[in-house]
Amino acid sequence: MLAVDTNIIVRYVTRDHEEQSPRAKRLVDGNNVFVSTTVLLETEWVLRSAYGFSRAEIVEALRLFAGLPSLSLENPRVAHRALDWFSGGMDFADALHLASGAACEVFVSFDRRLARISERIEGVTVRAP
Repeated sequence: MLAVDTNIIVRYVTRDHEEQSPRAKRLVDGNNVFVSTTVLLETEWVLRSAYGFSRAEIVEALRLFAGLPSLSLENPRVAHRALDWFSGGMDFADALHLASGAACEVFVSFDRRLARISERIEGVTVRAP
């Protein structure tokens, strides 16, 4: 199994580089590939900030990529839950943080927007310290 960096996923998804994109596609399609949660987080950031992808485009791209048969996510349940929440309007990093801490009784943050958005999610509690 090969662990891949953000730039491999970005080249695979965007197909924007004449040389690197086909290499990324061959690598991903021809091997068992591992994607860490931190790489997933950085990929969302790059697609949004550097490529101008919309929220819907990011969700679609990451879901398609995560669904490849040769791909293993570090924590698939966390990633899929975070993508669901992200598609509903939550910041992706916040969604990953919340999903990662789902087994805890409460998520503590000064972020009032996160607390307000999380009120719509059953079983998730965000509170100020």
